[in-house]
Amino acid sequence: MTTKKKDISILRVNHLRGPNIWTYRPVIETWLDIGALEDTPSNMLPGLYDRLITWLPGLIEHRCGVGERGGFLERLREGTWSGHILEHVVLELQNLAGMRTGFGQTRSTGVTGVYKMAFRTREEQVGRTALTIARDLLMAAIEDQPFDLETQLGILRDMVDARCLGPSTASIVDAATNRGIPSLRLTDGNLVQLGHGAAQRRIWTAETDRTSAIAESIASDKDLTKTLLKACGVPVPEGCIVRSAEEAWEEAQDIGLPVVVKPYDGNHGRGVSLNLMTQADVEAAYHLAARKGDSKSVIVERFIAGDEHRVLVVGNKVVAAGKGESLWIKGDGKSTVQQLVDTQINTDPRRGTTEEFPLNIIQPAVAAEVILELKRQGMDANSVPQENQKVLIQLNGNVALDVTDIIHPDVAYAATLAARIVGLDIAGVDLVTEDISRPLTEQRGAIIEVNASPGLLAHIKPANGEGRDVGKAIVDHLFAEEETGRIQIVGVAGTRNTDLISRLIGGLLNIAGKETGVASRQGLYLNKRLVTDGNCANWEAGQRLLINRSVEAAVFETNARALLTDGLAYDKCSVGIVTDFDGHEDLSEFYITDAEQMRKIMRTQVDVVLRTGTAVLNAAIPAVAELAELCDGKVIFYALDEHLDTLKAHRAAGERVVFIRDNNIVLASGAEETALLPLSSLKPTKAAQPESIMAAVAGAWALDVSPELIGAGLRTFDSSPKTAY
Repeated sequence: MTTKKKDISILRVNHLRGPNIWTYRPVIETWLDIGALEDTPSNMLPGLYDRLITWLPGLIEHRCGVGERGGFLERLREGTWSGHILEHVVLELQNLAGMRTGFGQTRSTGVTGVYKMAFRTREEQVGRTALTIARDLLMAAIEDQPFDLETQLGILRDMVDARCLGPSTASIVDAATNRGIPSLRLTDGNLVQLGHGAAQRRIWTAETDRTSAIAESIASDKDLTKTLLKACGVPVPEGCIVRSAEEAWEEAQDIGLPVVVKPYDGNHGRGVSLNLMTQADVEAAYHLAARKGDSKSVIVERFIAGDEHRVLVVGNKVVAAGKGESLWIKGDGKSTVQQLVDTQINTDPRRGTTEEFPLNIIQPAVAAEVILELKRQGMDANSVPQENQKVLIQLNGNVALDVTDIIHPDVAYAATLAARIVGLDIAGVDLVTEDISRPLTEQRGAIIEVNASPGLLAHIKPANGEGRDVGKAIVDHLFAEEETGRIQIVGVAGTRNTDLISRLIGGLLNIAGKETGVASRQGLYLNKRLVTDGNCANWEAGQRLLINRSVEAAVFETNARALLTDGLAYDKCSVGIVTDFDGHEDLSEFYITDAEQMRKIMRTQVDVVLRTGTAVLNAAIPAVAELAELCDGKVIFYALDEHLDTLKAHRAAGERVVFIRDNNIVLASGAEETALLPLSSLKPTKAAQPESIMAAVAGAWALDVSPELIGAGLRTFDSSPKTAY
């Protein structure tokens, strides 16, 4: 007989991509064997508590089942098992890596020492890596071994930075979620679909599917932009295009010093040099701008005294405005410029190398604009300024101070007008003025650029001042107040003719005028046409329907196995149908051993019904009927026997039921009844399956398909899965 080790073995890792038995959102589910640790809870492992809180002090914020701050640590002191501890460690590692998560749960399987543990993750590969690191960290804590936490966190942080949505895109997605609008990530980058099917919109950071390609081209052509703005009365600085350093100096003299030199087709302030006074500075700035732009053309224009501002326009509204700040260092007679920048500027906690930080780290030896600015002062990164000497590092280089509340209405009007002239629905309008609370014309202020795909982080998390909810502004721009981004979705869960029910509902919705898709075991259908043969009752096929811009209604067949391996393909549904709890005998590999466990799986279909939606339940199976209490929306029961107590009580409460009387399908809402049609009028294959027909009828009725259209659809439906039904 072998003795089990005190170890944590990861038996299986699975990514549940949609609503599942654990929660409404994607999770990673892992199966663990904790071996001899089953007999050794945390209070029997000397030093474990102290080592964990030393490495992960943030665990004090985990509420756990106690429901208050410090709840998990209380459980850790009193004694809890390693699977539960691992759940909290992996959550905390993700939080420390910059990917905030909170949900986790651990359950026993009935097999001694084997647990199922699930935890929320926003990106699968980050979650998988965090699980591996968390297991190693916990074992090191149990065995009193060293652990290089910072190195492992560095790996996770790099993954979060590379694989997760950027903070700008995430702010828009979070705002959509707060409005109940679903989202789908379409690529590994920042291309995201908000909404489903025909109701969808798409974003790519600060670009939307309303952003015109022509407008983007105009915005990238700085000279054309300025010409259009000037023609419409928007104040812009005098300037022109040049194609050589010599020509740049000639134009600078014609315009009048000081001048600004910038790329003709640049963006985000790259390659821009300000307040140039000498031929050497202008020619050096020309070469910098030519390198930073996509062409050799460079713009020379009049320098406008004042501070640079970035005004964010969404739709026809100014939603945020930020003011730039100049960066200076003060010499001590001993330290180099680089050293002074590191101690006086880069120590600012607002600065960092990732998108999470509102300000960038300054690198005087690398940043071309800083190199040029230092050169104008006769210095470089290795120069040693005299004691108390002030050295300019960057002029107006960082939009750091929020000034949204003080922007003058005339300035806001000029910014929105500039965005409309260019044609951008979302624009970053750069302007220079001494005081943004006064009109531009009073102080010779001007708009210097209109940018497509503007950065949002400086407004979401400004270095100084109040952050602005620009994500909400963009979502409200894309979706009217009454729009939810949702199409009609029907989920059909169970084993009893769920394929037939799904395809029949699809046919009834189509005859009612909806562009309808169906994902079922027999195939993927669009408007009754078989698009893909074979089993399409899965997550991937479901996604194909949700991203299809023509689909106005979609029907998804599912079963217990699909819920355990993938979760649902959608977040919420208009109608959720449950036919039965059969099939637990085929799920022993998932540690499902009895019918009672099936209820925990199949309830997922009812849990996702919208408050405005309806659950359709087989009242002939008491356990299925009991799911009604979990539904946030309405409930329609169906059964062959109209005298079933469940149906009678539901009708007495004024609710809807479907049953068979004298071989006729009857729809009843309270005391009102509508005889739909006799089963004998249907084709024999359908008439032989009255429960399935009732489930489909109830599903269509829940979506307000009229009895007349339901009857017509039933008579014409072809139940053969390989033909257009």
